[in-house]
Amino acid sequence: MTAPHFLRLYLCFAAAYMLSYTYRTVNAVISPELTAALGISASSLGLLTSAYFIAFASMQVPAGILLDRYGPRRVEPVLLVIATLGALAFAAADNLAALTAARAMIGAGVAVCLMAPLKAIATWYPPERQPSLGSWMMFAGGAGALLSTTPLAAALNVLSWRGIFVVLAVATLAVAIAIAIVVPDTPHESRAAAASAPWRGVKFVYRHARLWWIAPMTGLGMGSLMAIQGLWSVPWLMEVDGYNRTEAANHLLAMGLTTLAGYALVALGSTQLARIGIAPRHLVAGGYGLQLLMLALIVTRALPYTYVVWALYGLTATVNILGYLLLNEGFSKELAGRASTALNLVMFSTTFAVQWGIGAIADAVRTAFASDLARGLQVAFALVLAAEAAAYVWFLLGWRRHVAEGRLAGVAT
Repeated sequence: MTAPHFLRLYLCFAAAYMLSYTYRTVNAVISPELTAALGISASSLGLLTSAYFIAFASMQVPAGILLDRYGPRRVEPVLLVIATLGALAFAAADNLAALTAARAMIGAGVAVCLMAPLKAIATWYPPERQPSLGSWMMFAGGAGALLSTTPLAAALNVLSWRGIFVVLAVATLAVAIAIAIVVPDTPHESRAAAASAPWRGVKFVYRHARLWWIAPMTGLGMGSLMAIQGLWSVPWLMEVDGYNRTEAANHLLAMGLTTLAGYALVALGSTQLARIGIAPRHLVAGGYGLQLLMLALIVTRALPYTYVVWALYGLTATVNILGYLLLNEGFSKELAGRASTALNLVMFSTTFAVQWGIGAIADAVRTAFASDLARGLQVAFALVLAAEAAAYVWFLLGWRRHVAEGRLAGVAT
């Protein structure tokens, strides 16, 4: 089996993942427009934005089966057409219910924009290359996050938020067509093996202790980061830290730049680091430890250098891709799609809960104590910090047991 040239796959998959990340974070910058247009509360805004995540999460189990059975080339373009229709519906919607439904369509449509390339990488390339190749995919996601910061704020001077979603819809359809034409099918024997008892493989993955060693930390760590970056970062920076929207968007730009740099460093250096004994699991532990520290500094406002703190907080997104690869070390390649989407299900369900929960907690605090939004956000962020710290401790407690596990041979029976 000859692997295709990675650049051929990368350009198509990277464009899709860049759009996925743009959809994920766009509401953070346009939240003032959405609030003004709809006159909604913080909890309603959180529900609207997090509809993306719950729809995304709900697709993970069937998407994992479909990716293992039919391959990325056959699955991703179909879902991207759904995302295209969702973006057009979002642009045309004029009430909260319609916007929420459209946002959910977008989330369902981009549900495999990272899982599809991870499946392709697991199928075509050897394990020692996978951290590097996966990090290049995340680099594309970081570029998408950058588009949703200062450039998007500038675009709002030219286009309305509705016009921006029309542009995104056109780009999404173009990428769907490109993937269908350019990306090769996965080998027939791999798809045939995955077709045997697909739900048995799902049960095997979800019952495996390795998933539940990694999932709490990566779910809460990356889930909370996406929830904050994708919506609550701008309200925090404006209401708690006192910045205007341009300054808040510039903080997101700093986050995006450090994230992008981190992905490039991991992509370029992960293979060399592994040769000197620094494996993906070490980078995962160190990255989420740094995230805890930066979130604590955000919550306590202990350092006045907010650009530095938020930039380092964004840098910790770099280890997200390594969490998937760390998980897949315990499963055969025929289960790679189902294993990756299982972790994605936990992560995006958590993101939905955190993104909606922050708004709900903020509203509850404001009502109970007759306080402002800033106080409510401070309480909500502190609770997120506590939950993430507990998950990190769980990961460390399971370290010795799980790092000794070797790669499983064959498909679950």
